[in-house]
Amino acid sequence: MNPVLDRIETNYSLLPEINTPIPGPKTQALIAKDSQYVTPSYPRPYPLSVADAKGCMVTDLDGNHFLDLNAGIAVVSTGHSHPEVVEVIQEQARRFIHMAGMEFYYHPMADLAEKLALSVPGKSPKKVFFCNSGTEAVEGAMKLARHKTGRQKFISFFRGFHGRTYGSMSLTASKSSQQATFSPLVPGVYHAHYPYTYRCPFNTQSPEACARASLEYIEEYLFKMVVPPNEVAAIILEPILGEGGYVVPPAGFLNQLSALAHKHGILIICDEVQSGVGRTGKLWACEWEEGFEPDILLSAKGLASGLPLGAIIAKSEIMTWGPGAHASTFGGNPVNCAAAIKTLELVENGLMQNAEIQGNYLMDGLRELQLQTPYIGEIRGRGLMIGVEIVQNQASKEKAPQIRDYLVQAAFERGLLILGCGESSIRFSPPLVLQQEQVDYTLAVLTELLAKAPGN
Repeated sequence: MNPVLDRIETNYSLLPEINTPIPGPKTQALIAKDSQYVTPSYPRPYPLSVADAKGCMVTDLDGNHFLDLNAGIAVVSTGHSHPEVVEVIQEQARRFIHMAGMEFYYHPMADLAEKLALSVPGKSPKKVFFCNSGTEAVEGAMKLARHKTGRQKFISFFRGFHGRTYGSMSLTASKSSQQATFSPLVPGVYHAHYPYTYRCPFNTQSPEACARASLEYIEEYLFKMVVPPNEVAAIILEPILGEGGYVVPPAGFLNQLSALAHKHGILIICDEVQSGVGRTGKLWACEWEEGFEPDILLSAKGLASGLPLGAIIAKSEIMTWGPGAHASTFGGNPVNCAAAIKTLELVENGLMQNAEIQGNYLMDGLRELQLQTPYIGEIRGRGLMIGVEIVQNQASKEKAPQIRDYLVQAAFERGLLILGCGESSIRFSPPLVLQQEQVDYTLAVLTELLAKAPGN
């Protein structure tokens, strides 16, 4: 038994229940109002309204119950409205809600900074800057890298996603539509190839060979023909690609990239906005690479169980900027910090282990399903960060985005909330309180839907 899971409220259904045609009438009314007043830039994949949410379950305005395999896009790490997180939020709000940590001192900020500084792998002392989101963390890390190195340029990776504000969008190379009409972007950003384990861009025969080719591309092409290495401030990467397809790089790649960067005085920024806070079965996904120590690690999303909080965690020798060089009015808000402290406590004392257990169980079930259908290609990920490549057939490995999109929509109609990622993958990033009964339901629905997929 998991003592943390034992403390989760379970006085609600753990499985989906669809009681009306969806979207129901109340949801349709909300969508109409939203369409009139809210920006059209939000990429809503299906018509879900939210009236209530607990654990892994979401109830819409019409009383339908859905199993959330997104966690609000990998945000509600401890589940929706975890009672212990709610309790600390309420208690801190009674004391004081805001005092601006950029000007004053309070325990929640210092206490959380201590926990985060001590949590990042490596022996180097760390310091923490707080902001409000992942994209703000990326922007701040770019400033910090330029400040520390005196250099201006950056290398990131194709298929990487780092945010939608100008600096982070310039690093992002996931979908061209995310940059369309917004040029000019921040100059001095160059992209390398992430070592894909599936259909390597270098047409190599193994993940390890793809990793070697990726490193050679940086050193032999970028450094020699495009950008001198002594002008590069940092290389930024996700230790597991998020929106780019939930791709896990081959073992050794992070250390090899770090060695290449440090040979030229370049910093390594590890973007753990989606992969961190226990999602992969370790607190930080980069911990799966033994001996790896990032110069700067970025967190957000699941850090405060749904409240907006981001963090830049850097070696103390790097975070040397002075007062006023970078600041945030709301970053390190005391309520958000209190929620994050409780989140880390829950994650480290049971939920991280549950992520690994249920993630392995889901992986095993998906591999069994792979034997029954031609549409499942590579299955990849760690813990509860799992991507499934949807293909026309396993022999050709030809990607099948139309089948992926069918699965996302059809799953919603059956009460499963899943999202796509990459060109033709579906992703599983549920709350870390996911239970085996819910995994079984998920696998049963996917089995049924794949048997009805277009082309069958």
